[in-house]
Amino acid sequence: MWAAFRAARRSLGGRSTRSLGRTFDAMVEIVPVAEDLAASYRECLDVVAREKRYLAQIEALPLERIQGFVRESVATDAVQFMAVQGRRVVGWADIFPAWAHAVSHCGSLGMGILPAYRGQGIGRRLLQACIAKAQAKGITRIELEVRADNERAISLYKSLGFKQEAVKRNAMRFDGVYFDALQMSLLQSAA
Repeated sequence: MWAAFRAARRSLGGRSTRSLGRTFDAMVEIVPVAEDLAASYRECLDVVAREKRYLAQIEALPLERIQGFVRESVATDAVQFMAVQGRRVVGWADIFPAWAHAVSHCGSLGMGILPAYRGQGIGRRLLQACIAKAQAKGITRIELEVRADNERAISLYKSLGFKQEAVKRNAMRFDGVYFDALQMSLLQSAA
């Protein structure tokens, strides 16, 4: 696969690599969560967490905990998808429902993509898969929190119909620096 990517890059002969990103994106599949992806998912999660920018956590949990989480996600047919290139997880998105009865129609969205794979449409594909499955499972309100300075993600969410509901001041803190977060939601009519 990498040989094909390098060959495609060489064939551009110094021209823009923008179209190459689209070719690269086409090699990434969106698949439901699977137990054999747990270790690669943890690696991806750890890279994104250590950026201290997109997730509240700053490192992934130990592999054993991630394996248990993935095993439970598979067993419960969770709304969780992985972007994979070969067997390497390069991104993920999930929507987990609230547990209490009165809010069981609500789901919380989380996602992350490795830096080299951002801006190629993978996030959109992951979200579209999650939203469709969440709706099929009766989730009619999808909620998320995003750092207020994450303009690319905010733009993606808005393009899929999410609306801003609130600003949480000083919602996140990394290395002593506070960041605001936006609360957004996507509402679907109940069937």
